[in-house]
Amino acid sequence: MLINSETKVLVQGLGKDGSFKAQKAIEYGTNIVACVHPNKKGQLFENKIPYFETAKEAVKKTGANVGVIYVPAPFAMDAIIEQVDANLELIVCITEGIPVHDMIKVKNYMKDKNSRLIGPNCPGIISPKLKIKIGIIPGNICKDGDVGLVSRSGTLTYEAIAQIGEAGFGQSLCIGIGGDPIHGTSFIDALSYFEQDKNTKSIVLIGEIGGTKEQQAAEYIKTHISKPIVFTIAGTTAPKGKRMGHAGAVISGKMGLASEKIKALKEAGAYHSDDPSKIGDTLKNIF
Repeated sequence: MLINSETKVLVQGLGKDGSFKAQKAIEYGTNIVACVHPNKKGQLFENKIPYFETAKEAVKKTGANVGVIYVPAPFAMDAIIEQVDANLELIVCITEGIPVHDMIKVKNYMKDKNSRLIGPNCPGIISPKLKIKIGIIPGNICKDGDVGLVSRSGTLTYEAIAQIGEAGFGQSLCIGIGGDPIHGTSFIDALSYFEQDKNTKSIVLIGEIGGTKEQQAAEYIKTHISKPIVFTIAGTTAPKGKRMGHAGAVISGKMGLASEKIKALKEAGAYHSDDPSKIGDTLKNIF
């Protein structure tokens, strides 16, 4: 997912929450080299990290290659496009509540670009081995290991990380792809990465009701994934037509049902944890 020992992070959107999360990322070990805020050019964050007026200027002066966005929803589309134009390799957008039509514009704009987007409305990514945390996943619950985690749900990402640790395993990389209807990195993108990653021996996938992303992942698993996968689907008791938490977690047709997703993934050979609290136990049982 384009993070390694050479990763240099740019932070855009340093309000109260963004500043707190940036501080936590620095404490974890993340190499944050630049901050972007149009009204703070020339100032320093934490008395050492320079502010720049634009992402392009920050990249030119610091060599930043990854960006994280905490910009409020009305301005997040422009921030993503600005970071794409700055040629950042990876962009992680944490912002929740970005209008769907804004994300349609972003997806169309990024079609021929080299940047990869994770999010929006996601907890980001974390590598316990590299001590790199881009987003809001708590670093204290992670430990180095060989289980790759990909999730639509932020809260269940943290729950799964804790359970993986309690089961005696650790994480190679955790990726929160976000729960919005339109986002950048997909389950398939993450699965492809984990299949190629020599440090990942097994995979945990957390899906939700709504859409067909899990069914698409199931089809991909059948022909492209050789590593064992444990999965759970949140929202098994959700009523039809009622949004459950995320903007994308709403059943609008048969394919959006948890039962349909579970069926598809089981047919693809993945191991089902029928209770989100048993992810760690299910993982332990297959080894």
